[in-house]
Amino acid sequence: MNIPCSKQFSLIHTLGEPMLIREWNLYGLPADNFSVENGIIVFSGTRWPLMIDPQSQANKWIKTMENKNNICIVKLSNPNYMTSIQSAIEHGLPVLLENVQEDIDATLDQVLLRNIYKQDGIDYLRFGDNLLEYNHSFRLYITTRLRNPHYLPDISVKVTLLNFMITKQGLQDQLLGIVVAKERPQLEEKKNELIVEGANNNKLLKEIEDKILHVLSSSEGNILEDESAIKVLSSSKSLSADIELKQEIAIVTEKEIDVARDVYIPVSSHSSVLFFSIIDLNNIDPMYQYSLSWFINLYYQSIVQSEKSNDINERINILNDYFTYNIYRNVCRSLFQKDKLIFSFILTIGIFRSKGLLDDELFTLFLTGEAGITNEHPNPASKWLSDKSWVEIVQASQLPRLNQFYKSIIDSHEKWNIWYDSNNPQDTPFPEPFENIDGIEKLVIIKCIRFDKVVPAIQQYIVSNMGQKYIEPPSFDIADSYKDSTCCTPLIFILSTGMDPMSSLIKFSEDKKISPTDLITISLGQGQGPIAANMIKSGIETGKWVVLQNCHLAVSWMKELDRICDEDIIPSRTHQSFRLWLTSYPSDDFPISILQNGIKMINEAPKSLGENLLRSYTTNPINDPDLYVICKNHLGLEKLLFSLCFFHGIIQERRKFGSLGWNILYQFNDLDFQISVMQLTMFLNDYDEIPYEALLYLIGECNYGGRVTDDKDRRLLKSLLSIFFNSNITNNDPYTFSESGLFYIPEDTSLNGCLEYIKSLPMNPQPEIFGLHQNADITKNNYETNSFLYGTILTQSQITVGGSDKDEDAKTTELACNIAKNIPELFDITETTKKYPIKYEQSMNTVLQQELIRFNKLLSVIKKSLAEVQKAIKGIVVMSSDLEELHTSLVIGRVPANWINYSYPSLKPLGGYVADLLQRLKFLQDWLDNGMPEVFWLSGFYFTQSFLSGVLQNFSRKNKIPINKLGFEFDVTIYESKIELVNNPEWEVYYQDKLDIEEFSVFIKGLFLEGARWDRELQILNESYPRILFDTLPIICFKPGIKPQFKKKSYYDAPIYKTSARQGTLSTTGHSTNFVMFLDFLIDRPKDHWIKRGTACLCQLDN
Repeated sequence: MNIPCSKQFSLIHTLGEPMLIREWNLYGLPADNFSVENGIIVFSGTRWPLMIDPQSQANKWIKTMENKNNICIVKLSNPNYMTSIQSAIEHGLPVLLENVQEDIDATLDQVLLRNIYKQDGIDYLRFGDNLLEYNHSFRLYITTRLRNPHYLPDISVKVTLLNFMITKQGLQDQLLGIVVAKERPQLEEKKNELIVEGANNNKLLKEIEDKILHVLSSSEGNILEDESAIKVLSSSKSLSADIELKQEIAIVTEKEIDVARDVYIPVSSHSSVLFFSIIDLNNIDPMYQYSLSWFINLYYQSIVQSEKSNDINERINILNDYFTYNIYRNVCRSLFQKDKLIFSFILTIGIFRSKGLLDDELFTLFLTGEAGITNEHPNPASKWLSDKSWVEIVQASQLPRLNQFYKSIIDSHEKWNIWYDSNNPQDTPFPEPFENIDGIEKLVIIKCIRFDKVVPAIQQYIVSNMGQKYIEPPSFDIADSYKDSTCCTPLIFILSTGMDPMSSLIKFSEDKKISPTDLITISLGQGQGPIAANMIKSGIETGKWVVLQNCHLAVSWMKELDRICDEDIIPSRTHQSFRLWLTSYPSDDFPISILQNGIKMINEAPKSLGENLLRSYTTNPINDPDLYVICKNHLGLEKLLFSLCFFHGIIQERRKFGSLGWNILYQFNDLDFQISVMQLTMFLNDYDEIPYEALLYLIGECNYGGRVTDDKDRRLLKSLLSIFFNSNITNNDPYTFSESGLFYIPEDTSLNGCLEYIKSLPMNPQPEIFGLHQNADITKNNYETNSFLYGTILTQSQITVGGSDKDEDAKTTELACNIAKNIPELFDITETTKKYPIKYEQSMNTVLQQELIRFNKLLSVIKKSLAEVQKAIKGIVVMSSDLEELHTSLVIGRVPANWINYSYPSLKPLGGYVADLLQRLKFLQDWLDNGMPEVFWLSGFYFTQSFLSGVLQNFSRKNKIPINKLGFEFDVTIYESKIELVNNPEWEVYYQDKLDIEEFSVFIKGLFLEGARWDRELQILNESYPRILFDTLPIICFKPGIKPQFKKKSYYDAPIYKTSARQGTLSTTGHSTNFVMFLDFLIDRPKDHWIKRGTACLCQLDN
C-alpha cells in the first residue's frame, strides 16, 4: 500500500519533545526510556494518571515539577481532602493524591471521568453536592505505594494506569551520579552545569525558531522590504550560530566527562543489583519493605565510610565489597532467622547473574524440581535411592552440563551409594565424572540425592563465592538500631514466636537514662487508637519515648498511624529526644510507608537448646538471688527450676522438627515461663510436700496448655511435662532426662553450677533429648530445605522453566496439553447408579457414588482450567488472575490454587499430584468395572471418613446397634500392600476365613508409618531403621465392633492423617480436614515413648 512508516517505532520520538523531556529529567524523572515513556503518557493521556509508585519516584518528580504551580498534596486519609480538591478545581491548581489503596472514594468519580458540561459559556463540574466552575489548568495526579495492586475494572477504566517501578537502568544512572558526585565532585558539577546549560540553549533555540516563524507569518508584502523583519532574522541567525557552536563544544566536553564517569559504572551496576535483590523480599513476608531513599542513604554512607584508595580499580572493589556487606548487615537485622540464608543466597545469585556467570535453566531446575508426570527409565538402585530422587536425576540429565548424571548412577551406583551414606556428602567428592563439579550443578546433584543436605551445601556455596561473613548475620542490637534513628524515624520490632522485646527495651531505656515516666506504653486494641494518638502528641512535644504494642491488633487504626507519622512527626515540630517504638507480628495491613521509612528489628528466641537454657538462667526471674532466699525449700526449688527451664527449652526447640514436633506451631513465650516460676515458688513455700499434681495441672493445662488447641499436641505436652515434674527429680541423684543419660540435673544446682553445666552441653544435641528418633534430624533438615527453596522461589519473580529451546509459553502449553491428555473423561453417575444402586444394607454403594461426584467436580475444574490457560497463552481469551496463577504454577511445578480449592488435601508437587490423581481414578474405575475390591486403598478416597462411616453403618444396620457405640479393632496382617494378591492361594484362604468369622471386616492398604516402623517378626511397633523415614504398612484388617467389648491390650493409638502437615481445621461435615482416626498398634514400650516420637500414620507422602 506504500504507506510511509518508521522502520522502528519509538513513543519518545513520536510524542516526546526533547526540551520538555530534559526538563522532566532535571525535576527528577529517571532518564531511562521506560520512565520517559511513562512521563509522556502522563501528559498525553486523556484520563488522569494513577501511578504505581512503590519507591516514590513519580511522587518526587510530580512534587518538584509542580512546586512552582502551588501543587496541593492530599491523601484520602486527610479529613479535609475534599475541600482541597474542590479549591484546586476552581483555581486551576495541580493536585497530587498520594498513597491510595485498591479502593478510591466514589465521590471522585466525576473528577476522574471529567464530566464537564457548558452552561452560559462557562464550564461546570459537579463535585459531590457542589457545582464547581471548572478551571482547565487543573491537573490531578494519583500515586499508590502498593507494589502489585489489583484494581477493579470500574477504577481501571477511569484512569490511566502507569507502572513507575524503578528500572535497573534508571537506578544505575542515579547511583552513578551519586558516586561520581562523591568521588569526583568537580566532574559531576561540570556535568550538571552542562545539562542545565544545554537545556537553556535548547530553550533559546526553540524561542528563536518561534520568533522567526512569528516574523514570517506576520510579515506583509515583500519580506525583503521589511527592515525590522530582516534585523530580527539577522540577529536570530547570529545568536543561533553562537548557541550551536556552544552546543557542539558542550557535546564534546560532555563525552569527555562521560568517559571519566563511566569508570564508576561497575559500582553503580553492582549496587543496582543489590537493590533488586531486596525489593522482592516482601513476597516472603509483608514486613520486609525497603525504600529507595533508605537504600540511597546507605549508599551515601558506604561511599563516605569506606576505605579510600588512589588506585581506581582497588577503590571500585572496596566500594562494592563495603556496600554489599553494609546492605547485608542492615537488611539482616530486619529478617527472621529462617530468611537470612535466603537473602545471602539471592544476593550471591543476583551478583552472579549480573556478571553472566549463572545458568538460569539450571538455577530454575534447582528451585522448582520435577514438573513432569512420567519417567521411562527404571530406578537402578531402589534399595537406597527413592523414586522421587530418580525422577529428578533423569530430569536434571536433560541439561547439557549434567547430561551424564543418570548414566553415572546406573554405571556406578555402588560408588554413589557410598557417597549417599556419608555423614557430610557436601564435603565429599562425587564419583566420576563429577568429581570436580561445583557451583549450581553441585547443588542440583545434592538436592536430587541428599535433599536433607541442601542447606549446608548452600552455606558452602555462599562462603566460597562471597565469604564466611555472609552466613554469620550480626546479632540483635537495639543500640545499633537506635544509633541509626532520628526523632522522626519509627523503630519497629517485628515480633517472633516466644519473644517479647519489652524487657530489652526497658533495659535499654535505663541505659540511656530515660526515666520510667518518660517511657509510655500502650497495648493497641479496640478503642485504644485515640489514647495512643494523644501519647504520640505528648511525646512529640516533651521528648518522651512512646511504645505502641501489638499494632497487628489495631488494623482499623493503622491508616491514622500512617497519617500521624507522615504529617505530625516532622523535624520542625518534633522534640529531638522523641522516639516512637512499634511492635507487631507480620501483618499485610501494616502501613508500607512506615515500614519503608522506619528501622525494623527482629529478636528471635534462641535457636538451640543450650542457648535457650542459658537465656533462661541469665534473665529475670531466675538470675535474681532474692528468688532463692525467700523460698524455704531451697534445694527443691533449684532442681525444679532447672527442670522447668529444660522443659521450656524442649517444647520450643521441638518446633524446628515441623509437624513431627508439634501439629501446630504454638507461641510459647517468656510469660508462660515466668508465671510458672512464680507458681512453683509459691507452692514450695506453702506446702511441705511438693504438690506435683497441682503443678502438672497448672503448668500443663493452664500456663502452657492454655495455648494448645490440638488434642494430640495436648497429650504430647503432658507426656513431656511428666519427665520434668515427678518425685524422682528431688529423690533420685542424678536424675536423667533422656535414655542415653547425657542430659541430667547437675549435682551443683546453684546458679553458677547450672550455668557451667549448660555451657558444657553440645551445640546441636541429638533428637533423643526431644523424645525423637535420630531420623528426626533428617526430617528437620528436609523441612528446612523445603522452607528455603519455597522462600527463594518467592523472590524470583521472573523465574522460567528451562530444559529445551522452546520458550516458556510453549513449554507451559506442552505441559498443560500433556496433563490434559492423561486426565480421563468424567465418570458416568447415571450408569453407576444403575449398576450400584443405593441400598439400605450396602452403604458402600453410596460411598462410591459420593466419591465419583466429588472427583467429577475436581476433574471438571482441571479440564476447564487447562483448556483456558492454553487459550490465554495464545491470546484467544483474557489472562485473568486465576489463569495467571495457574500459568505460574505450571511453570514452577506447583499444584494450582484453583485445583486445591476443589481437591482432596495434598502436599505433593504438580507431577506427583497428577500421578496420584490418576492412581485414585484408576482405583475407582477398577471398583466400577470389577466390583468391590478385596483390599481398599484407604489413601485413594477423596473423603476418607465417609468410607469408614459406611463400614460401621453396614455393621450397625445388620446388628441393630447405634453407630455411636461402634468402633474398630485392628489386625496388621503379614501381607505387604505391594505384593500381587490376585490368584494368591494363601491370601485367598486367609481372606475367606476372615470374612466367614467377621462378615463386615474390611482390608485396607496405603498407610505410611512415620516416627516408627512395624516389626514384621515381633508384630509390634519398633524403632525406625536409620535414614528410613517412612515404613509402608502391610495390609490391615479393620474389624467393626462394639467398643465396650474390645479386648484390653497394650497398644499405642496412632493418629492417621491425610498429609504430613498433620494440622487440620474442622470442616462443615464435622470432621477434621486432615485427621482421620486413631489406629491401635501393639507395643512393648510405654505409650509415652511413641507419643514423644510423634508416631503417626499418613495416607500419602509429599513426593
